[in-house]
Amino acid sequence: MDKQRLTLSVLTLLPLAVACGTETAGGGTAGTGASSVTAAHGTGVTDVHWNVDTLTVDGRTTRAPGGAYLLIGRDGRVSGNLGCNGFGSTATLKDDRVDFGALRTTEMACGKTPMAFEKSLARAFGQDTFTTAVKGDKLTLTTGDGDRIGLTREADVPLHGTKWTITSVGTGDVARSLPAGAVAYFVLDERRGSLSGRLGCNEVSATATVRDGHITLGAARTTRMVCEASLMDTERDLLRLFDGTVGYALDHRGLALTSANGTHVTATADQ
Repeated sequence: MDKQRLTLSVLTLLPLAVACGTETAGGGTAGTGASSVTAAHGTGVTDVHWNVDTLTVDGRTTRAPGGAYLLIGRDGRVSGNLGCNGFGSTATLKDDRVDFGALRTTEMACGKTPMAFEKSLARAFGQDTFTTAVKGDKLTLTTGDGDRIGLTREADVPLHGTKWTITSVGTGDVARSLPAGAVAYFVLDERRGSLSGRLGCNEVSATATVRDGHITLGAARTTRMVCEASLMDTERDLLRLFDGTVGYALDHRGLALTSANGTHVTATADQ
């Protein structure tokens, strides 16, 4: 796969799903709506990862493809996935009502079924004001015409003890997916204060201390296998995370790491 450009300020979601093709965040627009933001507070809807389950339009209900979700931040910023592409937007919440701004999307192509669902969901977000109803771990967004989006709350996975599979590595606003054959992952052990895993070719271990949104990593200890050039290049980039402090952002099943030298890595929780 070729290098993919990610504009992280557009999509608060991390990581973006890395797939074949070029992703340009904000490159496409879907839906309509105001661009201004009013912060959402105390609604029971914000700061929750909501998996999209179903979409009902004109009385016809369609199940969502895996991976579709919605996250509304307390500051009114919105991120999510429509079934194929990631998106960003804004939300204005008042009482039990929510209005979404224009959707800014990535531009990947997927199969016919997820793309059809994505088109319908994007159109739904561009409709009039939604009424929100939370019952247990379920959220229903309903338009004045009776169209509905059904969602389910899903908790974040823990930072420690989870196998984090690395999906991209890069610097600045450019990231590339891992080359074919790369096996790259890590696990943080809270009790031992350590990190262990693989970097694409070699196994790696290091001390790891988590505090105040940062991970302090010791010098990397690795095995000494030699692999093909693309795997070794990936490994060298990942080694730039070690022997220093790395900021992290945990979002549901996604994790973003950013080092002081500008190296950034995205990873997803292994199923």
